[in-house]
Amino acid sequence: MAGQGGVHNFTWDGIIPRECQPNPNNILRLSVTIKWEIAHEPLNYAVDCLHNCGVGPGMAFANAILKQDPNFGVIGLVPCSKSGTGIHAWIRGNMPYDQLISRAKFSLKHGGTIRGLLWFHGESDTKDKYTARYYKAKVIKFIQDLRDDLNSPLLPVIVVVLRYPKEPFDRKFKFVNVVRQAQMDIDLPNVIKVDANGLPVESDGLHLTTQGQIQLGNMMAQAFLNTKFQSLKFDSNKIYHMSS
Repeated sequence: MAGQGGVHNFTWDGIIPRECQPNPNNILRLSVTIKWEIAHEPLNYAVDCLHNCGVGPGMAFANAILKQDPNFGVIGLVPCSKSGTGIHAWIRGNMPYDQLISRAKFSLKHGGTIRGLLWFHGESDTKDKYTARYYKAKVIKFIQDLRDDLNSPLLPVIVVVLRYPKEPFDRKFKFVNVVRQAQMDIDLPNVIKVDANGLPVESDGLHLTTQGQIQLGNMMAQAFLNTKFQSLKFDSNKIYHMSS
C-alpha cells in the first residue's frame, strides 16, 4: 500500500492523474503527526517513505467510492504501510502492527467509524520458502488480532492477491504462487479478495505502475461497494479480477 506508481530510480515523477486528485471537502488523510489534513499523493509520504514514495491505490479507491456514491460522506484515509516488511513483522508488540492500531484508534475520535482495511502485502514473503509456507496462518492471525484490538469482530478486510512478477524478476520472488494461494484461501467472515494479476508493472517487474495502481484502487472500491458487508458472512471465495 506504500505506492510505487511513477517511481523510477528511487524518485517519484510527481505525476498525479485525474483519478488521484485531492477532494478537499470529502477525502482526508491522517498525517504522520496524527492530524487530519486534505488527502493527496503520495498518500503514504513520511508515514512510510520519503523520496521513493509514489502513487498507490488509496486515493483512486476513495475517489471511485465518491464517484459511485456521492452521498457516502467524508472518507478518512489512514496510511499505515511499512515497505519491505514480511508478515512476521505484523504482530502485536512490533512497530508496524502497534502503529496501525494506534493510528486506527485515533481515527475513531470525534465520531469516526472504521469501515475497512485495505491490505496490499506479501512481496517480501515470496522470496523465501519458509515464510511463504506460513503466510496464510500468519495473515489470518493478523486479521483476528486486529479485529480484537479494534473491538470490531467483523471488520471488513479487502485483501489484494499478488500479481505474478515479470521475467526475469520472477526468479527472485519464486514463491509468489504459494503466497497467492494463501491469500486466495483465507476463509474468514468479511474478507474479500481482489486479484492484481495482469495489472501493469514498473520496470522493476514487481511494483504496479501509476495506471496499475488506479485500476487496483477502482477494483477495491467496486468490491467494497458491491459487497456492502451487510451479512455476517458472504462468499469469501469470490475474487474480484481485472475487467477486460
